[in-house]
Amino acid sequence: MGPHVVKRRRLDEPPNHEGHFDTAAFVNHRDPTNGDLDNAGGIASLATDAAGAVEKVDSCGDGEGAAGNIYNPNMFQLQVDELLAEMRPDYKGKLKKVEKALQKLKATLERIPEQEPLPAEVLEAERNLRKSYKVIVPFPELRPQSEVKYTLAYKRPANINIVGSYALKTAVKAQGVHSIDMAITMPSSLFQDKDYLNHRYFHKRAYYLARMAAGIQEATECKFGTCFAWQNDNELQPILIVESARDGGECDFTVSKCIIKIILAVAEDTFPKEKTLPDTNCLRKLSTNVLQTAKSGIPTPFYNATCNGYKDACLLGRIWLRQRGFGTGLAGGGFGHFELAVTMAVLLQGGGANSKPVLATGYNSYQLFKATLQFLGARDLVQSPLLFQSNYDIQSKSDTPLLFDGPRALNVFFKMTQWSYAMLRHEARVTLTLLNETSLGQFEPTFITKVDYPLERFDSLIRLRLPSSTQAVTVIETFQYCDKVYKMLSMGLGDRTSQVFPIAPATKSWSVTASSSNTNTNQSILVGFLHNPGQVDRAVDHGPPAEDRKAASAFRKFWGEKAELRRFKDGSILESLIWAKSVSRGSIIGQIITYVIQHRISQEVADTIEFIGKDVDHMLPFPASDGSQRLTQFQPFMDAYQALEKQIRDVEGLPLQVREIVPSDPQLRYSSVTPPLLAADRVFCQPADCLVRFEGSTRWPGDLLAIQKTKIALLLRIGELLGKSVDRPMTKLGLENQPQMVLNAAFLDIVYLEGPAFRLRIHHDHEQALLESEVNDKSRDGRSREAAAHALSTYKRDFVQGPLHTQALRTLCTRFPLLSHSIRLVKTWCNSHLLSPHICEELVELLTVHTFVHPYPWQAPGSIMTAFLRTLSFISKWDWRSQPLIVDFGGVMIAKDIDAVNLRFEAWRRIDPGMNRVVMFAASNHGSDGITWTEQGPSKVVATRLTNLAQAACSMVKAKALDLDVKGLFVSSLKDYDFVIHLNPKFTDLGRNKSRKQAVFKNVRVQSPLDTASVGYDSVDLYLQELQVLYGNNIVFFRNGNGGSVIPGLWSPQTGPRSWKGNVMYSTMPAVPPRDGIGAQISINKMAILNEIGRLGGDLVISIES
Repeated sequence: MGPHVVKRRRLDEPPNHEGHFDTAAFVNHRDPTNGDLDNAGGIASLATDAAGAVEKVDSCGDGEGAAGNIYNPNMFQLQVDELLAEMRPDYKGKLKKVEKALQKLKATLERIPEQEPLPAEVLEAERNLRKSYKVIVPFPELRPQSEVKYTLAYKRPANINIVGSYALKTAVKAQGVHSIDMAITMPSSLFQDKDYLNHRYFHKRAYYLARMAAGIQEATECKFGTCFAWQNDNELQPILIVESARDGGECDFTVSKCIIKIILAVAEDTFPKEKTLPDTNCLRKLSTNVLQTAKSGIPTPFYNATCNGYKDACLLGRIWLRQRGFGTGLAGGGFGHFELAVTMAVLLQGGGANSKPVLATGYNSYQLFKATLQFLGARDLVQSPLLFQSNYDIQSKSDTPLLFDGPRALNVFFKMTQWSYAMLRHEARVTLTLLNETSLGQFEPTFITKVDYPLERFDSLIRLRLPSSTQAVTVIETFQYCDKVYKMLSMGLGDRTSQVFPIAPATKSWSVTASSSNTNTNQSILVGFLHNPGQVDRAVDHGPPAEDRKAASAFRKFWGEKAELRRFKDGSILESLIWAKSVSRGSIIGQIITYVIQHRISQEVADTIEFIGKDVDHMLPFPASDGSQRLTQFQPFMDAYQALEKQIRDVEGLPLQVREIVPSDPQLRYSSVTPPLLAADRVFCQPADCLVRFEGSTRWPGDLLAIQKTKIALLLRIGELLGKSVDRPMTKLGLENQPQMVLNAAFLDIVYLEGPAFRLRIHHDHEQALLESEVNDKSRDGRSREAAAHALSTYKRDFVQGPLHTQALRTLCTRFPLLSHSIRLVKTWCNSHLLSPHICEELVELLTVHTFVHPYPWQAPGSIMTAFLRTLSFISKWDWRSQPLIVDFGGVMIAKDIDAVNLRFEAWRRIDPGMNRVVMFAASNHGSDGITWTEQGPSKVVATRLTNLAQAACSMVKAKALDLDVKGLFVSSLKDYDFVIHLNPKFTDLGRNKSRKQAVFKNVRVQSPLDTASVGYDSVDLYLQELQVLYGNNIVFFRNGNGGSVIPGLWSPQTGPRSWKGNVMYSTMPAVPPRDGIGAQISINKMAILNEIGRLGGDLVISIES
């Protein structure tokens, strides 16, 4: 796709004016010793320092680094600049309204009366707060026990700071509301030395937060709305959300569309840092309902961490993460804009060899962003942790990635799970691959396309109900269950999948007067899979050899009775698994998932497995029995073609030597909707086009008409010689394009007794030179030159581009095993919406191939469902009015080639601005002219309908989401048409298919005479062609080329009422009688034309509905 042309905007921020509320001053007004156990204030200073360092270097001059030149003013950079300008919030406009509310809220919090430690128990203090203020303390699980004796108190905050993206000016515009983080440092005097153990800190923190909520409710000067929520889906970290009261007062900040999150923190020296390192244990006695085990000596890194050009790069990273569904919360993967900003800040100050910075301060925003992605994708922080300015010898004993910020004693990645970290690295690598492809459009896939929609992101999806023992429990337990599912499925699927990604529901906020229980009512999880197409349909799994007793024992323990010992052809004796290839048992990956969950999770959960989109294969006329059989459906026909090629080369008696025989048909490139059927269904078979090319000879005539007659003679000779061969196929000469003898005039149908049929044409190179000379001959009249130009275009399509396209697609179908079925499914969708007469099969193939060879921002599809939905999404977004379709089959096109195609497209739009001749422009590395497959259609009406249908399908997919019934995407309404011709089913393909299934003895069927007259004969198609010749200027006809029983039509708007005149090319009738100043008007006689259409159809037409 050609890049968009954008206007560059200035990114520099205007200076603060006098009297403006200085958020930076508000942020920096804090104790220098202030630390952070809740990710609020301490690390913000690290990001601020990094931003200052980058800005200082940028203002002094250019730096150097591995990311390349500091500033490259190419189109991509201009697009990035435009994106940054568009996505930066208006801090001086609507967001300014919230600053008054921030000041008032700060004052309110500072006026809350202090409460000295009470001798009452913790639970008694909770009851008193509920009785006095109707505020329920958001204690995490586990709640304080009745025997707990430590006291709860409230004192004035040590510091109140604005932190996060609002303070650093790294926020981006969002469809929802902006979040402003207010970090409040609790006084150290509230805590005892060992409050970091057994949730005591979190209990005191929750009580302190509840007291703040009560104080805000009691305030009279400014009213605010309040509710609790879990910070980042972490039940150990409740936060207080402050919203506008919408009362129109001075504190009403509704227009800013913001919420204020109050996040509690403690001073840096409150607890010893060595007590909360990732490899220490802080849960000495605890029930089993937590993510980490409380056994002595087992580290509790999640618990411990919970206690604990740069701005523009952060903006780019934030947009990139948001488009891929990553967020700071547990449900978002535990890696959001905050973690990315901190990671980038750490890498600007260290992390490299010999503690040198990974990122150079001279990088611009794009280089910082790209280099950070390179770090994330290349370095495995699980196997190779990064310790930044750390004096601690931390030994990571978990599967959590470790980027340890020494000065703050915090693992930045502490919220990440194994699967979210693996997905983050996968997305980083895919994006880097895209950014390194300089010939492709990089901007839109990187920053604009929404990547996180599950049906388009994953190759397969399952939905699991939580077991009854796990329902209505904590978020921590839900993720513990996800962890078990992830480990079991990863072990069971092995290299069949590259990613296993459980998706747990996000938590919701709740009222301060309500309990935090049951905030998550969704009792199911999703699991997404990315397939390895070459391995996913493997029927046999090889395990360890029998000699390795330890590994063999572990293999049998995991697989149980499914494992068996087998001897293979190479003599090896291995533990193995055999999976069935049958439609009744489902896909092989589905069998594995069901077996693993049934035997390693529970039968109860296995009974609730729901496979999303599994029936998409069944929309094809003849679906494969299993994934590995997709191309083998075409193999008998391919073998028959190879036999034909050998037979023609071996015949003796031809006047010229055969140079090559090439295929040029969907049946010979694995892309026909219906696989070529042989013996049993040969009666109505469609012959496959192929071309024969002879050696050069001076005996060829130099006249186009004589060349066509010579071709006829050669075809007759070939048919005669084939009839004398061993196989003795039936041959029949056919004539075509008779009114225009400059076009190819004849073909030879070759039909074998076993069923395959081929249509042979002769390709002669000299025809192109003769046609070009006629086109350039200015002495000829315009009509003759136009006919020659049409013949030249047809010649290039049929004899040059067709074979090249077929060969390229055959190669790609072997490279991408799913491409064949995906093309067939997209063609089925187009046919079901009656677009067959207007959109050629090659254009549909190019649209589907684009999904595979240019898959970004994803990797190539690993399932038919994913490929189908991504292709529909691409069609819905493709602006064919201003963008060409460019498909590089072999990855050989360079920037110069892309520019040449774009230049040719722009020339066509200048020559034909109304798009009356060429609407869609589709080019490839084999055909850069762009009009080979679109010159004959679709028209603007049909192209617009194609886009609208794709958009409607995508809207339906998003609306129905995981409850989507795929069959609904293939249902087309007839209400949009002006009339509908209903056909007799026995003449359509569907009716003929029913007749084929009638029981006939096999020997009778084989011995029956071959009916060559029906080969390639389609009465409905011939009828439609006649209608288009007669009425094509006034009616647009539609049809399902795969055997529909209707032909709908639309009347052209040009047939409306018009002034009377003679020689009108269609039947007319009076529309408006003549009156003062207005002559008689006529309009098309629709009823008469419909009656003519019915008479032309004869027995083919049952009725016409208008």
